[in-house]
Amino acid sequence: MDAGPTTLRPRVVLGVCGGIAAYKAVEVCRRLVDAGVHVTPVLTDDAIRFVGEVTFSALASEPVQRSLWDESSPIPHTALGQGADLVVVVPATAHTIARYAAGLSDDLLTATLLATRAPVLVCPAMHTEMWEHPSVRDNLATLERRGVDIVPPESGRLAGGDSGEGRLADPGVIVDRVLERLGRAGRPDLLGARVVVSAGGTREALDPVRFITNRSSGKQGHAIAVAAARRGADVTLVTSSPLALPPDVATAVRRIDVESAADMEHAVGAAADGADVVVMAAAVADFRPKRPAGRKLSKEEGIPELVLEPTPDILAGLAARRPPGQLLVGFAAETPDALERGRRKLARKGVDLLVVNDVSAPGTGFDHDTNAVVILGADGSTTEVPLTSKDAVANAVLDRVIAHHNEKRSTT
Repeated sequence: MDAGPTTLRPRVVLGVCGGIAAYKAVEVCRRLVDAGVHVTPVLTDDAIRFVGEVTFSALASEPVQRSLWDESSPIPHTALGQGADLVVVVPATAHTIARYAAGLSDDLLTATLLATRAPVLVCPAMHTEMWEHPSVRDNLATLERRGVDIVPPESGRLAGGDSGEGRLADPGVIVDRVLERLGRAGRPDLLGARVVVSAGGTREALDPVRFITNRSSGKQGHAIAVAAARRGADVTLVTSSPLALPPDVATAVRRIDVESAADMEHAVGAAADGADVVVMAAAVADFRPKRPAGRKLSKEEGIPELVLEPTPDILAGLAARRPPGQLLVGFAAETPDALERGRRKLARKGVDLLVVNDVSAPGTGFDHDTNAVVILGADGSTTEVPLTSKDAVANAVLDRVIAHHNEKRSTT
């Protein structure tokens, strides 16, 4: 798993507002592109008063976008929002901050901010008196409650010869925060690694129409597959979820759609033969009907006694036959006593890492966009990931995979 160049680049929308610090956004743009990030600049009309559109078009990955009414794209804000891995606003003026907090979206930048589910970084810059005004602080507090990251300004020289708090954070600080949120962007530490990821809840047939399943959406497994691809890995995703992959990895990830636990066992087993890392994030049903009906059951005929049998233990099977050097990661979705149950499962399954999450906790587990997990290692290590986006959890898991691989390599 050596590092090297990759063609899968994370996508960042760089919003630039009308403030004197807009010239520093040029440096942010250049550094992000140099780090291997695909940058789409979105400039407000007021930003053009301070910086040239041609400058950003020349330095960024694509030309500047400014209008909600661009004939080449009927809904540009939706396309930008859905395609972004992160949106960063440099500088963020008091005016834009207020409109974003209020949900106003009458230009391309604010419409994109409302149309994205990607992480958002807001980098304020303004005179000290404005920065300290209660309305600005209230608006920023509102955005923080909604999950927006704020890169606070610094103290220093301001426009007009004044000095004080409100100076835009250093471009290097902003770029580091962007790369941190993207998950080691520009450093493809999984390049060449063959990674298999399973995702989603399986469906076990009662008859040709009905089935037993669970609440898993597949979001966490898909996030791991996407993050691994963006970090350079050759990824196979075995999934029972209908979720679509982002455009930048959709053609790069080998996707195998399955339905039942038996389907998943066969597909994962075949894909895992030559894999360096296997991440079993799927919520495989523990039981299935022993004798599913061959035709649709009807109320008039009555429902026969339902007899269940255990499904294959895919994770234990992978552990029993894995080739030397393969790293195996399991998931444990638990409710009460999640950590204690997870530790017992770690010992029982024979995996290297087990990702435990209490799905009864607010904002975690099935069908949420956020998660909170504890990563247990067979070496006794414990890594806690507090409530955050599932994308961030995915990168935390992959960070632990890399660390575990390096630790094993250093002892052999």
